[in-house]
Amino acid sequence: MTKYFIHIFIFIFLSISTLFAETFEVEMLNKYEGQINVFNPPIVRVAVGDTVNWTSVNPGHNIAFTKKGVPEGVEKFKSKIGKDATFTFTVPGVYAYNCTPHYGLGMIGFVVVGDDTSNLEAIEKIKYPGKAKAIAKELIEQLK
Repeated sequence: MTKYFIHIFIFIFLSISTLFAETFEVEMLNKYEGQINVFNPPIVRVAVGDTVNWTSVNPGHNIAFTKKGVPEGVEKFKSKIGKDATFTFTVPGVYAYNCTPHYGLGMIGFVVVGDDTSNLEAIEKIKYPGKAKAIAKELIEQLK
């Protein structure tokens, strides 16, 4: 009987927690406010359980978690080029991501989950290519 109540409690808890989860939108764009190849917004702050939808407004973009740019234990994630992508965040921390074809041109972004920046030092150590290096530095300052 006790197991029955535990299962009911877990089901109710999980059902209620998903009721409060939010969905955030990020656009993948060729141009925005004088910049080319950008994610808008470039930084999103979410709670554990929230979802981010990346919308491919312009063709030729995707989203991929940057190598060594996610909290420990998170699987790599990469969408197909030109397709929308969705990811639900279940592990707190900072997630660095990029557009594979435009990474060196500076098309990067960050998701901060649960206001947890404990892996920010690892994010700062990533060797960002080309223009992404300066953009990462600027965005990381906003995360501090």
